Amino acid sequence: MQAVVIEGGRLRWRERPDPVPGPDEIVVRVAAAGLNGADIMQAAGHYPPPPGVPADQPGLELAGVVEQVGGAVRSFVPGDAVMALMAGAAQAELAVVHAGHALAVPQGMTMQEAGGFPEAYCTAHDALFTQARLGMGERVLVTGAAGGVGTAAVQLAVAAGASVVASARDEGGHAALAALGAEPAAPAQALAMGPFDVVLELVGAPGLPGALGSLARWGRVVLIGASAGARCEIDVSVMMQRRAALRASTLRNRTLEEKAGVVQALGHHVLSLVSRGRVKVAVDATYPFDEPQDAYDHFSRGGKFGKVVLVAQGGRA
Repeated sequence: MQAVVIEGGRLRWRERPDPVPGPDEIVVRVAAAGLNGADIMQAAGHYPPPPGVPADQPGLELAGVVEQVGGAVRSFVPGDAVMALMAGAAQAELAVVHAGHALAVPQGMTMQEAGGFPEAYCTAHDALFTQARLGMGERVLVTGAAGGVGTAAVQLAVAAGASVVASARDEGGHAALAALGAEPAAPAQALAMGPFDVVLELVGAPGLPGALGSLARWGRVVLIGASAGARCEIDVSVMMQRRAALRASTLRNRTLEEKAGVVQALGHHVLSLVSRGRVKVAVDATYPFDEPQDAYDHFSRGGKFGKVVLVAQGGRA
């Protein structure tokens, strides 16, 4: 098979051995695979994958068709259209997937959309509802809202009945965020629109002081991004006055069982919203698998709205 491979910080389309499924795994012929910030970091040598995952093969999510199933798998059969959360190596012609980390592609969802769904929506759903315990009618701030996780979080929070402010530096994406049901704003303006019950901090540690200062009493901040930096100074008295909670998490290094729980919760709560058209993956651009560097460059330039997705067939869009 061919796969996206990191060579000296650049992305190439290279030959790799075909994967073989274990008892609880499936092999998927990949139709689409989304890019994420973790892929950019891995290509730069800053985010190694967990043990057992090839360090030179990025990719945290995919969609495609099942080709093989392990002996213990009962949930899928060859020919099923699936999308899956991965610890790496998703950007390839073939990928081996733990069956518990895969979901059936719902009716009405394209493969391009499905390829950009699992990582972004698992991250957003887990952060909003498991970590922050978002409730109906609460007020939410999503920072970095124009990215893949941000657009997912905005839609999920709106669908849950929350009032959402979407912070984005590029005003070109504000109209699209408004169309998703959020009130868009520049970062400094957004903080002044509090108080918020929940802040989903996607940009990094430097945003934490402002996020904490914008909270209502008993407010919660969940940090799930560090692209702007991993260190900051915070005033704990601000947290104490607001009875605030601060949480942070990643998906990639969780156990197989923990990831399966996240994926199945997403499937239970969100796939019906996809089928009814209430949630839709925002795809900014697609690139052929054999042009991975162009796709990564597009992602890194900024200014995108939603996901950049590598596709097995068809050209750039």
